[in-house]
Amino acid sequence: MIKKRLFFLKKKLNLLGIDGYVIPKNDEFFSEYSRKDRLKIISNFSGSAGYAIVLKKKNYLFVDGRYTIQAKIESGNNFIIKKIEEIINCKLFKNLTLGIDPKIFTNKEIKNFFLKNNKIKEINFNLIDQIFNKYPKHTKPFYSLNDEITGENYKNKIKKVSKMLLKVKADYLFVSAPENIAWLLNIRGYDNPNSPLPHCRLLLKKDKNFSILCEKSKVKNLIKEKKVTDKQIINPDNINNLFNKIRKGKFIVDDKTCSIFYNNSLIKKHKILNKDDPIYFLKSIKNKKEIANMIKVHIYDGVALTKFLYWIKKSNKKKITEIDAQNKLEKLRKKNKKYLFPSFNTIAGTAGNGAIIHYRAKKEHTKKINKKDIFLCDSGGQYKYGTTDVTRTICFSKQPSSIKNIFTKVLKGHIAVVTSDLKTHYNGKLIDKRARKYLNESGLNFRHGTGHGVGFFSNVHEGPQAISKLNTIKLQEGMILSNEPGYYRKGKFGIRIENLIYIKKINNNLSFVNLTLAPIDKDLINYSLLDKQEKNYLFNYHLNIYVNLFKYLDKKERKWLASFI
Repeated sequence: MIKKRLFFLKKKLNLLGIDGYVIPKNDEFFSEYSRKDRLKIISNFSGSAGYAIVLKKKNYLFVDGRYTIQAKIESGNNFIIKKIEEIINCKLFKNLTLGIDPKIFTNKEIKNFFLKNNKIKEINFNLIDQIFNKYPKHTKPFYSLNDEITGENYKNKIKKVSKMLLKVKADYLFVSAPENIAWLLNIRGYDNPNSPLPHCRLLLKKDKNFSILCEKSKVKNLIKEKKVTDKQIINPDNINNLFNKIRKGKFIVDDKTCSIFYNNSLIKKHKILNKDDPIYFLKSIKNKKEIANMIKVHIYDGVALTKFLYWIKKSNKKKITEIDAQNKLEKLRKKNKKYLFPSFNTIAGTAGNGAIIHYRAKKEHTKKINKKDIFLCDSGGQYKYGTTDVTRTICFSKQPSSIKNIFTKVLKGHIAVVTSDLKTHYNGKLIDKRARKYLNESGLNFRHGTGHGVGFFSNVHEGPQAISKLNTIKLQEGMILSNEPGYYRKGKFGIRIENLIYIKKINNNLSFVNLTLAPIDKDLINYSLLDKQEKNYLFNYHLNIYVNLFKYLDKKERKWLASFI
């Protein structure tokens, strides 16, 4: 199937007078997870980030360190797999004309990746859509969240953003990221498979008036609520009319999600300022209501996770596959009426599959979980109202000291992150070093960031804050991040311990507090490598889980959970 699609695509290259075609992972709304996965359609690669470049004689797939093994397995027969860094200025080939769809690329991407050594030709229709166009369509309208859920009225949010525009002397903000519109208007939708986001764009004026760009059928609930009027709804096909009609002025656009197509429409009349969309930062700081809702859903999620961990630890004599485990966890989450759907596709990998950082088990090649294996499960849920993400690594028999020592070093890094002094370790770059310290002492490391930002009932990956080697965003009260150091040995095993954490002011100091409530496998810990503080941390962490969850567990589950204290 992939070879056939590549054949048809290559035929189109000659017809259009181009040497190659570039396919990104994202859709027109720059979603991480999309129902329109053009990259998978042409390459079979199912990871959450990457680019394909199909030339007349060669095909390249560019992925980051999380996906190198996975890409070789899924796409290696048809594509040359390259590190994502090699796409910068594209030195692998020179003086070629590469075709792109201007609706799914930003100017920033094109400038960084292609323009130094190659030329770009904008093609105003998508070549992958001409080969395959059977995408699932969702016509459900957007819906509003009330102030009890969001903790802040949408009019107040608009007022805040409007003040920020006035401060930097901007006349307009073009909001192209759906998650930012979701936050600003306190709305959600059904357009993404893993995030409750509304596919739309928004033009906000400094005087607080706004227009929303989407099909009218999508906003019928908002019209009923008098949140928007007919005049404020602009059909996306009429975007040029809107930009020409409004008074000439200075625009802030989001260089991460404003496509070349929209950028080109704007610059005909308006000036674009070199400023970030301020909503990203405002949205990253959760208010007390949002935090309270996130705490609540982590109790729901913690019950499902703890029941799952008990089940899989006690069922190791049965023939359980990765898919069986994945389905069991989903079934347990679904028992809660507040549960909606996964916040990403579950990663359930045993033995060597656990070393594939973003592995996806499939029915046709699911692996049986053997008693000697260690099993990695990374999963999350979208609930009313909150988002979860957690990874646990589990064993089913006594493990060699070499495995336990590595797991314990990952655990020490995990504890070092959550117990960081945020006065001295005030950004993700500084904290990332703490996560790797104990692994690095043994010459070990992991090829991904230590943690990502998380949205409130939104994207599971949502910045600008993160715990990584490059992130220098100052950490502030109300921010939510993941804490997920790991270690992966190709073909053998994968280890990762992930909790979501939030920043709270305690005794006038900022501290991390765990949201995730799920026990850490004590059978994989070498306690002699832990100091007194680390042992105390584990005791208190498991005690807190027991206090919050015991009333939702049966007698056997309670007894098992009590053994962690």
